[in-house]
Amino acid sequence: MLSDRRQRVLSALIEEYIANALPVGSRTLVERYRLGVSPATVRNELSVLEDAGYIVSPHTSAGRIPTDTGYRAFVDDLLTSPLIGESNPSTDMVQELRNSATELDSLLEQTSSALSRLTDCLSIVLAPSVISQHIKQLSLVSLSDYQALIIVVTEDGQVLNRHMDFTEAIDCEELAHVQNLLNRFFAGKSVLDVKQEADKSLVEALKNPLVQLILDEVIVCLQENRGNRAHRLGVTSLLRKPEFSRASSLLPIMQVLEDDTVLFHIFDEGAYGKNTVVKIGSENTPEELSGVSVVAGQYGRGEAGGVVAVIGPTRMDYSKVIQAVRAAQQVLQDI
Repeated sequence: MLSDRRQRVLSALIEEYIANALPVGSRTLVERYRLGVSPATVRNELSVLEDAGYIVSPHTSAGRIPTDTGYRAFVDDLLTSPLIGESNPSTDMVQELRNSATELDSLLEQTSSALSRLTDCLSIVLAPSVISQHIKQLSLVSLSDYQALIIVVTEDGQVLNRHMDFTEAIDCEELAHVQNLLNRFFAGKSVLDVKQEADKSLVEALKNPLVQLILDEVIVCLQENRGNRAHRLGVTSLLRKPEFSRASSLLPIMQVLEDDTVLFHIFDEGAYGKNTVVKIGSENTPEELSGVSVVAGQYGRGEAGGVVAVIGPTRMDYSKVIQAVRAAQQVLQDI
């Protein structure tokens, strides 16, 4: 636990490093920040912070830079401050993220774009898991006696479809009967809900091979759309950062982030609920993310929720990024 004075010195050093990406010396802190102590005291506090592992002197430079431990102390203090703490994002920031999009994919894409613009970092918005989304309507369109098109509309506006083939001729009346039957079971429910709450009428209906076949195809249709639901924007913003001036240093990070489950894994280590999670450098898994910080939050309803995240150098503007992520959560909370 740092004393108030050491916390102020550490915060000033981190703010200066975030702004300029250069090692920070005691003279800079004394000249630019009102710390209320003498230059000798600042030098002494920097030495103590370095010995404790909060800052480090790179190479032979006279200045210091924060370590992951230093950033963690800074972020923990930031999260408990009145300006960030439990406060809501500014109205302007929320309004910047809001848009007139009516379809989910468009909404997520525009939110990701605004988030990247606001933070100057990489933004990733993961769509809710389709398999646990509530189904609004299911349509079966006959293409021929041996082919049909399944169309699934979820309550959040996603439209999914899948072709299916029959080994025997199926007329339109049979298809319409199955469509009405499945819509009765699925109305306002997800596949998970239907499986968990299966009543006698559904069990009886599933004895019909055609009903079972089409239900299996509906599940496959939903599962096929679970992956590749991430909206990623802002790679060029990262390339402009000094930490990633060489594209090769960013490649391992982007390869890991191609796997959508990485962000969901952030929430596997504890019940974070709707809280904003900040993972700094070495706190991240896998190891490829040890050079970046991730600020993320969940949105939506429980298992059907998605994830909004910002990824950038550990030298990111945490205050701005946390506020932006919370604004995105607020915009997306009701989908």
